[in-house]
Amino acid sequence: MKTFIKATEFWVPSRDRSFLEYGGGLYGTATRFGAISRTLCFSKGEGLPGQAWEAGHPIVLRQFVGSYFQRTSAAHAEGLTCAIAMPLFAGDFLTSVLVIFCGDDDDHAGAIELWHNDPAKSKDMTLVDGYYGNTGDAFEFISRRTSFRRGHGLPGMSWERGMPVFLEDLGKASSFLRGDSAVKVGINRGFAMPSTAGRGETYVLAFLSALATPIARRVEVWERTGEVGAECLRRVSGFCEVAGSLASAEGTPLLERGQGTIGQAFLTGVPGISNQAETEPVGLGAAALEAGLKSLVAIPVIRDGRLVACMAWYF
Repeated sequence: MKTFIKATEFWVPSRDRSFLEYGGGLYGTATRFGAISRTLCFSKGEGLPGQAWEAGHPIVLRQFVGSYFQRTSAAHAEGLTCAIAMPLFAGDFLTSVLVIFCGDDDDHAGAIELWHNDPAKSKDMTLVDGYYGNTGDAFEFISRRTSFRRGHGLPGMSWERGMPVFLEDLGKASSFLRGDSAVKVGINRGFAMPSTAGRGETYVLAFLSALATPIARRVEVWERTGEVGAECLRRVSGFCEVAGSLASAEGTPLLERGQGTIGQAFLTGVPGISNQAETEPVGLGAAALEAGLKSLVAIPVIRDGRLVACMAWYF
């Protein structure tokens, strides 16, 4: 099964914090692009990772040609044509920059959107930009003319909670305000994750998944729980394209700090990458093996300088 996300990587500050160096990545079949990426570093404002670091908020780069992106030829050779970069901060401290790559082949349907609210200017959250693959012009047209109040729609829900939000069936979710339009173009699932910026501004990345090209083959949301000093992560929602719903239930396993790839992201506040999903603890590896999943990326969600949740995407 193809996925909407074709590759992902992350970059971390050097010891003297003067540049970003390679932290890890999943590239699927884009092996040459991955090999080039491992040799690079970026100063503040340089390339897409450096631009996101300097801006202090997520960036959508809809095309590489004519932009500041530095690996255009190598990316195009692997079918990568669009990227989204998201800096992760613990307070004012940059922990990493996550970069997500998509392509534009004929059946590459779905969407990744960047929404923004500046409380000094508006009570609404509006679209900054988005990548819609071959979803169709009508859905993109509607999205660019839609705004959300706090708590309304998928972006507004993530904004209000300051947490990742996953909706398994957008056609049946009254909280997804573009449900009719989404169903018409085959978009069926969505999740959103917040990203805070300076001056009280909020950004939300929304990922909308089409039937033929899900964002990832398995998506999980893990939230922090437990008493101070003994916090752990509990899975609260998710979906696997093979196994179905991963709704929260009694007996859901807990992950401690540093336990597996997701627990490591919980410990460090830096994304985690694994090419051996079958080795993950507390039954996750067995489930990945049964579903034929080979790799995963774990993404920490930090609010007010404190890690509150982790997203996990399996491929």
